[in-house]
Amino acid sequence: MAAEPAGRLILVRHGESEGNRARRFTPTPEVPLTETGREQVRAAAEWIAARFAPELVVSSPFRRARQTSEILAARFGVAVRVEEDLRERSYGTLAGEPYASATRTPGWDPERYWLWRPPGGGETLVDVAARAGAVLDRLARDAPGMDVVVVSHGAVMHALWRHVDGAWSSRRVARNAGVFVVDHRAGVWERITAVDEA
Repeated sequence: MAAEPAGRLILVRHGESEGNRARRFTPTPEVPLTETGREQVRAAAEWIAARFAPELVVSSPFRRARQTSEILAARFGVAVRVEEDLRERSYGTLAGEPYASATRTPGWDPERYWLWRPPGGGETLVDVAARAGAVLDRLARDAPGMDVVVVSHGAVMHALWRHVDGAWSSRRVARNAGVFVVDHRAGVWERITAVDEA
């Protein structure tokens, strides 16, 4: 019996958004990309197109991710599918606040940052890994041997790194339009690689 073909999930963080530019947790899912963000995504699209043959783009429902996905899908000539569970982490009452405000909240512990829950009903990174990791598992199972682009967010990609790699210690955070490549075969993760050239 022939071995099941290898597949690749190409994880892409959305391009720079207005929230990223202001260094604030975004207050609404409707925050758009900046023009710099669009340029970042176009560069990532060319890098991906030179190395892979994506057959589908899967996106977070948030506007900045959908805009990123539309640019990528147009370059590859494929469809976009939205997955609710790829949405950005909920930052609770910190939405709209500067990034630095996180370190001043109760329970913040840099040694166990993945367990920190933003005040006001936010999510831990463990929560994010559970919901977004289930999407990754399903994509790997349903698209064996395919190249699939998955567009999400900084915290989501960090959680997905842990989902594949198994450890929080790496603290991998993708830059805007940064790329992680996940190789898998027969439902088993083989490796995840951060791509700095994209």
